[in-house]
Amino acid sequence: MVNNKKTKGVIGLLTGGGDVPGLNPAIRAVTIRALREGYQVVGLRRGWAGILELVRDEKVDNTYNYQFLTEDVVNRAGRTGGTFLHTSRTRPSHVKKEDVPDHLKDQYNAEVNDLTPEILKNLEWLGVDYLIPIGGDDTLSYGVRLYQEGVKVVAIPKTMDNDVPGTDLCIGFSTCVTRTIQMVNSLRTSAGSHERIMVLEVFGRYAGFTALLPAMAGAANRCVIPESRFEIERLTELLVEDRNHNPSKYSIVIVSEGSMFEGGDMVFEDRATDAYGHAKLGGIGDLISARVKALSPRYNNGRTINVINQKLGYIVRGGDPDAIDSIMPMAFGNLALDLILKRLHGRLVVLKNGRYDNVPIEVVTSSKKLVDVTKFYNTDRLRPKYESFEMKPLFIMTSEF
Repeated sequence: MVNNKKTKGVIGLLTGGGDVPGLNPAIRAVTIRALREGYQVVGLRRGWAGILELVRDEKVDNTYNYQFLTEDVVNRAGRTGGTFLHTSRTRPSHVKKEDVPDHLKDQYNAEVNDLTPEILKNLEWLGVDYLIPIGGDDTLSYGVRLYQEGVKVVAIPKTMDNDVPGTDLCIGFSTCVTRTIQMVNSLRTSAGSHERIMVLEVFGRYAGFTALLPAMAGAANRCVIPESRFEIERLTELLVEDRNHNPSKYSIVIVSEGSMFEGGDMVFEDRATDAYGHAKLGGIGDLISARVKALSPRYNNGRTINVINQKLGYIVRGGDPDAIDSIMPMAFGNLALDLILKRLHGRLVVLKNGRYDNVPIEVVTSSKKLVDVTKFYNTDRLRPKYESFEMKPLFIMTSEF
């Protein structure tokens, strides 16, 4: 067990879902401030999986599930990308029979099992007084469940898709946009050299922020997003037009992985799903590339235009954080500690309209955060709207108000 009577209490900290740059700075900020305020910090490894798989026996080696955090430990990782605590997409409320930990199989043998009672017992065994999950809407939705079960939760929003409700920005989004712009600008030399159309697929299951904002910054001529189905003929017409008006004879479209053809549905790599029921997306860029090439003669005097097809994928979520994803996680971590010192919980730390704040954690499950198509997307021109920026937040379309 962790709890030490000489400390003010124990803070448990975890990262869940996909990795992004900025997680380690957030872990560092929470840990250093907590230690200096007299708390002990335990890092829960591999997201919710670390707590789930823990064995409540002091004779068992649980180092794969948690570790004590010190300034030396977090300082070494604090400037780097990823998460040294590791991560997973485990969902303790919906654990398949084959994924139940061995020591619990006798107790939980349904096809799908709710192991929340074990999570609560394990947190108590560890002596955790406050829990800080850092994650996206999936990870934090289970944080809401634990809060409803009586756990003192203070949540930090993280996701490169930027679709956690209640906050304008999530950890990882700024670096994702920065990387996307950099990668597009690197690849455009090949598109221009070969006089091609370039199709770039980026992450974004339900929300199109990761495609729309780089396009608004000038990285692409067009973008297609999950919030608005598109006609492939219209997209092809626009891309051919863009190419033929470009002195370097190329054009670019950025495609969110969750984008859908008019009359179609999302495109999946396969039908296997993760613990949250999400099938792995991928392939919309391939389909668009093939159809744009096939349709291009219709708008190019009968001549086919070749297409460069590139999935940016994990390359935009790897590496070190940019300036915003170095500063904002530091602020989020300290905001979380401010709440704990005030004995407040059930909160999500946020950035709203350029100012740091906190909101009830239930916002994570009570609403959806998507691009406001009417305000920010031209559905005919398949590109951002460049108007009415006055009093908008830094990243323009990321506010819900």
